[in-house]
Amino acid sequence: MSMTQPQGWLLDIGAIPISTDNVKFRVWAPYAESVAVKLIDQDRVVGPMQRDGQGYFEIIVSGIVPRARYQYVLDGVNERPDPASRFQSDGVHGPSVVVDPTSFQWTDTDWQGMSLDKFIVYELHVGTFTEDGTFDAIIPHLSYLRDTVGITAIELMPVAEFPGRRNWGYDGVHPFAPQSSYGGPDGMKRLVDACHAAGLAVILDVVYNHLGPEGNYLGEFGPYFTDRYRTPWGSAINYDGPDSDEVRRYVVDNALYWVTEYHIDGLRLDAIHGIFDFSAQHVLKDIAYAVHAQARLLGRQVNVIAESDLNDTRVIDPPSVGGYGLDGQWNDDFHHALRVVLTGEQKGYYADFHGLTDLATAVRDGFVYDARYSAYRRRRHGNSSQHCRPSQFVVFSQNHDQIGNRAVGDRLSTQLPWDALKAIRALVLLSPNIPLLFMGEEYGETAPFQYFIEHGDPDLIEAVRQGRQREFAHFGWNPEDIPDPQDSGTFERSRLRRDNLTDRQAELLRWTKALIRLRRTESSLGAGDGTARSHRVWAFENEQVLMVHRWTQDHEASLVVCGFNTSPVTIRLFEPHGTWLRRLDSMDKAFGGSGQGSMPTHLVVSPQGISLSIPAYGTAVFLAS
Repeated sequence: MSMTQPQGWLLDIGAIPISTDNVKFRVWAPYAESVAVKLIDQDRVVGPMQRDGQGYFEIIVSGIVPRARYQYVLDGVNERPDPASRFQSDGVHGPSVVVDPTSFQWTDTDWQGMSLDKFIVYELHVGTFTEDGTFDAIIPHLSYLRDTVGITAIELMPVAEFPGRRNWGYDGVHPFAPQSSYGGPDGMKRLVDACHAAGLAVILDVVYNHLGPEGNYLGEFGPYFTDRYRTPWGSAINYDGPDSDEVRRYVVDNALYWVTEYHIDGLRLDAIHGIFDFSAQHVLKDIAYAVHAQARLLGRQVNVIAESDLNDTRVIDPPSVGGYGLDGQWNDDFHHALRVVLTGEQKGYYADFHGLTDLATAVRDGFVYDARYSAYRRRRHGNSSQHCRPSQFVVFSQNHDQIGNRAVGDRLSTQLPWDALKAIRALVLLSPNIPLLFMGEEYGETAPFQYFIEHGDPDLIEAVRQGRQREFAHFGWNPEDIPDPQDSGTFERSRLRRDNLTDRQAELLRWTKALIRLRRTESSLGAGDGTARSHRVWAFENEQVLMVHRWTQDHEASLVVCGFNTSPVTIRLFEPHGTWLRRLDSMDKAFGGSGQGSMPTHLVVSPQGISLSIPAYGTAVFLAS
């Protein structure tokens, strides 16, 4: 085994190669009186391991070859996989595998990461992105993502080992082990290395609010969980109760592990509103501090991004003002307001959003709910985000949740006119925030993205089925329409069908590429990275037209007009003053339009005003003359 170590932090739990054939095994197991190591391939048990005062057990074993399989034997009875297993080649219940973290030959020495304001994110699910459903199978598509689409970062849905081969990833139970059916540690490292060679950053979705129910043995080792709080997905993780210091260390180590051993450029922390911690120093602050410190040691930029429905800027405020210091967070308010404008949907949490004015607020300020009363929650919700940088918010018209957590997992491409998709795309991709596309969205994929699992326990399978039906009840969806998550057909239906695009899909893809190219070349259309507002938003509520004016300190300026109108309208403009030249128009033939253009090739806006006629869903981008 190679013993060249990465710089800075090192993982000190699990199976740790320390010389050519010596491995140190170290596990936190305060619930156990004794722990031994069972070497599966040698059919022998070594131990007992030596226990320290904090509940850690440790032993050094010689004669270990790479890929040796092992289990821990708790109190001479229960044989369990390692809580810090780097690889589960035989699934969640099987033995763990010794992995030398230094054996992979990286080629990304010059890669320094990417600042958050440069992110144009493409969220994907490894299992359904390609027919093979592996890390390696993604690599041939990287040039398409970079050159044909134009994105700068891929975001992988969770890859921690989960039961079976079909899962969104949020049922992972081995946080340090990349999914074996995806290709395991080497496959994931090859993907990250290839992304960096292509100039693409990699964000990893990690789950620190719960672990899945099947194959979850952590509770036999120590107090990883608590019943003092409840989550919708399972037992809450013990971040602030007795013996929680080592649980927090386990989670912080996991974040550092992905950054260090897998060269990950960003972590997306799933549903942090399910992370309960009343400690004086919140675990999220610990994660952000540790990741940023390690990134500095490694000479790379690494971003930590939260998914949160709290609308609390404390998550992204700097520690100097009492914040947790994360770099960014998803803004669900943007999505919800946009969907209500497009569909008029008013069930569930959509009941809180009321038209174009709310969408304008989301574009201008970030949070719509900034201590405003929420009828859905029946209380005031959120705080003001006006002081935050626009580049601290990730916005989207679709993501895995907002598609997959609908009854049939239907995409906007099956619900809206094609011209409406172009208006949506312009608003998201030319936002002052960080734009995110969900896989296939760039060309209007029509295959659904549905919720799928492959559990082995019949009672658990039925519980998931019933849980999905209860979850959707408040949206008024028919339970009979909800696909069976356990059915392999649900998974197969969710695969992308990118071969042989239709004409209109090819046109939408060209529109997507043109918008991204404009975002990357025109400084006034990139992410706003200053605290001073450099954009204004007008909502023409009666006409259903949104207009965004953006500018830079170098006096470059742009005007994005997005029509959500279902029939032709005319608006009257009195500002922003100046001459504006049309740069992109959704009605151009190349993008599936009539070729006549939805708006004039130039606008002269003065205090006297000018009338602007806009066809249904007409969208155009103007640059200052």
